[in-house]
Amino acid sequence: MDIIAPAGNMERFYSAVKAGANEIYMGLKGFGARRNAENFTIAEYKEALDYAHERGVKVLLTLNTVMMDKEIEALYHNIKVLYEYGLDAVIVQDLGLFRFLRENFPTLELHGSTQMTVANHEEANYLKKIGFSRVVLPRELSFEEIKKVRENTDIELEIFVSGALCISYSGNCYLSSFIGGRSGNRGMCAQPCRKMYKSNNGEEGYLLSPKDQFLGKDEIEKLKSIGIDSIKLEGRMKDPNYVFETVSYYRDILNGIDREERSSHIFNRGYGLGYFYGEKENIINKYYPSSYGKEIGEILRGEVILKEKIILGDGITYLSKNFEKLEGTYINKIIKGSENVKEAFRGDRVLLPKIPKEAKYVFRSYAKEINDDIEQKLKKSEGKLPIEILFYGYIGKKPKLTITAYNNQNKKIFVEIEGDKELEIAQKKSLTENDILEKLSECGDTTFIVSGHRIEISDNIFMPISYIKSLRREAMEKLKIEILESYRRTNASEEMIDEIYREAESKKIILSGIVRNNEQKEALKKLGIEKIYDHGLDIAREGNLNNIDLNSNLACNLYQILKNKNDKITVAWNLNIANRYSFKELEAIKNIDTIILSPEVSYRRLEEIGKTNIKKAILGYSKPRGMYVEIPLFNEKETIIENEQGDKFTVIENKWGNSEVILEKPLNILKDKEYLEKVGIEEIVLEFINETPEEIEELIKTLGEYRAYNYERGVY
Repeated sequence: MDIIAPAGNMERFYSAVKAGANEIYMGLKGFGARRNAENFTIAEYKEALDYAHERGVKVLLTLNTVMMDKEIEALYHNIKVLYEYGLDAVIVQDLGLFRFLRENFPTLELHGSTQMTVANHEEANYLKKIGFSRVVLPRELSFEEIKKVRENTDIELEIFVSGALCISYSGNCYLSSFIGGRSGNRGMCAQPCRKMYKSNNGEEGYLLSPKDQFLGKDEIEKLKSIGIDSIKLEGRMKDPNYVFETVSYYRDILNGIDREERSSHIFNRGYGLGYFYGEKENIINKYYPSSYGKEIGEILRGEVILKEKIILGDGITYLSKNFEKLEGTYINKIIKGSENVKEAFRGDRVLLPKIPKEAKYVFRSYAKEINDDIEQKLKKSEGKLPIEILFYGYIGKKPKLTITAYNNQNKKIFVEIEGDKELEIAQKKSLTENDILEKLSECGDTTFIVSGHRIEISDNIFMPISYIKSLRREAMEKLKIEILESYRRTNASEEMIDEIYREAESKKIILSGIVRNNEQKEALKKLGIEKIYDHGLDIAREGNLNNIDLNSNLACNLYQILKNKNDKITVAWNLNIANRYSFKELEAIKNIDTIILSPEVSYRRLEEIGKTNIKKAILGYSKPRGMYVEIPLFNEKETIIENEQGDKFTVIENKWGNSEVILEKPLNILKDKEYLEKVGIEEIVLEFINETPEEIEELIKTLGEYRAYNYERGVY
């Protein structure tokens, strides 16, 4: 089982490699689902590739966002440089980008991001069929669901085991996009889930903010036992010490070393096991949304009752009973009883400096002892590539040294060096096999470590120690070059544009509707709307496949597309189709008749898509769904929440027990019908959630209040 670690800059990259990660995922500046991370220039990326490859580590490029046509085509030259330099794989969300990469770089390994929300074995098998080698499953799956997926597919499976959870399904969160045009699907999420909200039932706090996930030894052993290929850590924007410590913890677990985790002492906004055991109650931390550190004590009558060991130099933060930050400081004095001490332990009652009157809790924001230990290990740690040495030394012949290694593709790399002098009989002390092995094993500041050897020599031979060292240096320098060369590619073709842009032809538009109840359906029929879809489950989790309606003419997930029993189906907007490359990829599925475009496609980008063989539809009216959440967020079926800016949202619990966060003000572009006809739209879709028949009739008759959201302004 491999460890896949994050790197948002070079410092974090080095931390991950030194800690023992097998693969590093990292972005290019301007691309990927963490565009706010520093990310890497092309020059830095090439430097990282060499550093990783010398140590047998893979580098995965994150391009896991929805892309527009011109963005896909503009990527070619950067990808070509990295592809030829030895890039190991690309993580993608967009089916159109997948098609472009597969056609232009056919030997490049492609992984399906968790943003694709591939949550069952049928979808996983389809991805393998079209050319993916790995899929990252959603964080919302339980272990039993993961196990069932593993039993029914042989594509590589990757599972997130630590780090931030999105409260919405990844790839199905649009709240940041609809509120301010900053799209999570485009790597620019403003994280509205981490903001303060109040509800109409009197609750107030960080009501949408989940705890981080952290799976331990038991969970990792379960995943290993069922054959999961890799475990993934989140944290491209976290501290290098956090990256090093978290990778080290999982490396120890996989090496059979059982120890306590220390990551929670470095970054902590509350931890849990996520959805691993199917739990739905312990997901949200409504008290604070960012890292407050580890709770180390509670204040009672001016004294701190400790829950953790503390030492001088620790950083602490005092919080009120409502978890409001009051003051932060460093511990420069610990009074236990009447004595000044350098450290204190769990259960001790101590006096600490500058305790505010309103303080109730003490959190440690900086664990000096742990961070000092990590920084010492970082200085000493250095990822090494195992090598095997073979040495022949016979009297009267020139010595030969062969060094063998394997690159991360399991390709055998070896070099052979022959000395320039014949070996002589020793006049005094002769060399032993151990003498030679000792000198050949002195790898020094190279990236190698000797893991196997074979020494064959004549009895009573003589050879200067400097001669052995010289052979070793020459062989290792040559091996390093050969290893890096083993990753280079020279077969990139000239850019293949999938299809020359064709301007869309004017189409006659029809109105259709997505409904949630029979009253809405009957209201549409009375108004003359004949094409009506029933709203379905957006996510086809392995555990809910029996709830997916395969007779529906609306496919809300890939499973519903693949297994649908209709001759003609419409693909729902939440599959995030935003470019003509995605249209071309989906043409291979014969029963797709119409695709409802992503509501993150602006009119300008819509024109860039141009003519397509599959019909284009657009969401013309809807109370925009900002989030699709696995768990019921509130006890009521319908709850109103409001953020600090005064934006209101309705949180509904649907009939399957999922939550949907709905914006108060509807999307409505019905007055743009004439323009939409000109750019080739054939269907305007009206999506209804809790609207009454009377409200539906009023909308059709008056067209309602115009509000274009992302269609007009675009998204970042």
